[in-house]
Amino acid sequence: MDTSEARKRIARLRDEIREHDHRYYVLAAPTITDRQYDALFEELKRLEAEFPELATPDSPTQRVAGAPLPGFRQVRHAVPMMSVDNTYNEGELREFDRRVSRGLGGLPHAYLIDPKIDGVAVSLRYEGGRLTLAATRGDGAVGDDVTQNVRTIRSIPLTLRDPGGEGPRVPEVLEVRGEVFWPLEAFREFNRRREAAGEPPFANPRNATAGTLKLLDAREVGRRPLAFIAHGMGVVEPLEAKCLSEFYGHLKAWGIPVSAYWRPAGSIDEVLAFVGDWDRRRHGLPYATDGLVIKVDRFDQQAALGATSRFPRWCIAYKYEAERARTRLLSVRFQVGKLGTITPVANLEPVELAGTTVRSASLHNFDQVERLGVRVGDMVWVEKAGEIIPQVVEVDPASRPPGAEPIRPPQRCPECDSEAVRDEGGVFVRCPNPACPAQIKERLRFFCARDQMDIEGVGEALAGQLVDSGLVRDFADLYRLKDRRAELIALERMGEKSADNLLAAIEKSRSNPLARLLAALGIPLVGVSTAADLAGHFGSLEALERADIADLQQVEGVGPEVAASVYGFLNGQTGRRLLERLREVGVNTVQPRQTGGGPQPLAGKTIVVTGTLRHYSRNQIEELIRRLGGRPAGSVSARTDFVVAGEEAGSKLARARALGVEVIDEDEFRRRAGLQ
Repeated sequence: MDTSEARKRIARLRDEIREHDHRYYVLAAPTITDRQYDALFEELKRLEAEFPELATPDSPTQRVAGAPLPGFRQVRHAVPMMSVDNTYNEGELREFDRRVSRGLGGLPHAYLIDPKIDGVAVSLRYEGGRLTLAATRGDGAVGDDVTQNVRTIRSIPLTLRDPGGEGPRVPEVLEVRGEVFWPLEAFREFNRRREAAGEPPFANPRNATAGTLKLLDAREVGRRPLAFIAHGMGVVEPLEAKCLSEFYGHLKAWGIPVSAYWRPAGSIDEVLAFVGDWDRRRHGLPYATDGLVIKVDRFDQQAALGATSRFPRWCIAYKYEAERARTRLLSVRFQVGKLGTITPVANLEPVELAGTTVRSASLHNFDQVERLGVRVGDMVWVEKAGEIIPQVVEVDPASRPPGAEPIRPPQRCPECDSEAVRDEGGVFVRCPNPACPAQIKERLRFFCARDQMDIEGVGEALAGQLVDSGLVRDFADLYRLKDRRAELIALERMGEKSADNLLAAIEKSRSNPLARLLAALGIPLVGVSTAADLAGHFGSLEALERADIADLQQVEGVGPEVAASVYGFLNGQTGRRLLERLREVGVNTVQPRQTGGGPQPLAGKTIVVTGTLRHYSRNQIEELIRRLGGRPAGSVSARTDFVVAGEEAGSKLARARALGVEVIDEDEFRRRAGLQ
């Protein structure tokens, strides 16, 4: 295929993928299977790799690009992102309607009712139909630039869809306001995977979404299936819609998802009828919601009503009371995590809450137990945090039975009977014994999880059996199970086929790259992306073990705390013994640096790329820098040799100039790299 044919095929594939994204995320009516979609996507990736000059930043393949960010730059919203005032009962809603009527001089007005999604408010800016900026609300006037992270969200189009014909024209400038959220079923599945990997589950979708958007590594954001729904606007030039309900239709035509549940209402009585009906329906939504937002529909009437210093006068939120259940706390059990953290869990009399039967609830930590003043035998109120994880939120001391026992932190580990210790801050109680069976089980599940060594089948039950039976004492014992096949088969619910599948998965994991091994070891503060950075920088476990703390901090994104944690693990007796045992069983401990065997014109150079380039995506140029001997970095410092600045270069360019670091354009980079 020549370049001309490739250009046509790439353009067609991008159009097809965008159309299928529109049908899936906006219309909820996909017309192809996931496998067919993946085939289109893989073909596009292959062609862009074969013809890198045809890759563009707005391609569907470029949702995750770039090195981890050093931090988030602040951006000022063109139109402030104001909060919405709250109301909680019928009387307050009717008073809102009377204020609207007075503000409009008694003119007729209609409302639009939208579910209030419990997510994170963001503003998306499109220029010429292309996504150029995504920012959090911040203080309403200034927010954080989270564009790199938001680009990973599949329901947000990188390029707006042109409906053509009689459809609405794509504006030159379009600012869309909406909520980024974590769909409930996807959140539950993600938590199941975390628990299977020995990690604590996230408490609720909203907090997890906020934390995800503030991650500095878009690659990790891309692994979390966030979504977006629009509910308003900032600057729109030109604005052809006369009302919000019409504008929603335009957004949908351009490929931006809006709620499938919004409704028009011609009067406050219709609003109240919907409020009552929605209280029964809202628990079936695919996302967490705690109410409704009622908005005046017409834009001219919104402008006439204006805003106070804090809230628009043309909209208000109706918030439902959080659903609670009252039940008795029967006992408290203590769970031990992979790092030895001991957490209290309440065992409850079964009670119905938000459509499920709740038998246990989180007490979080012993500081929370003290704040609540909860005792065994108390009647307590339980809520679902984000309607996902039950938690004890209040105690009824008036109904406390005689002799109710205080909940005290355990003095000894409930699993191994080691003496428990408190953290320096006093919040967490830990078991200090790394050989504690509970810790070993949790670490084993984590080691085998999908994002670590990817040994399928080692969940909570099997990890417990392997440790309790004595077959596995540490990770290295997994690779000796092939010599104990008969004992493995003898485990409950195992059998020959299951045993052979497990042994095959273990054998396959032996050759995983070093990055996966580092991620699986459970080194505090070392996640998947940091493990990949360490492996790519040092190339082998032996080189990593020779590094001191200063050497470790040369790795992009590794600060003093992470460096100290890695150094402590690699040089501690437990870590050294474990790594030696893994070497003995033949687990791979190398990951060759991708420097290539050809000329190295960039050898020893630390290079920062900023802005949009004509010939390369961010991933492509960073790979090229590595292949030619250089080191791509995510932030500018005095150690940076030069900065490659493309179009719309931002804060990195300014910092380079302030530090006196050399700045070159893309053509000069290609000359130095020997490409022209």
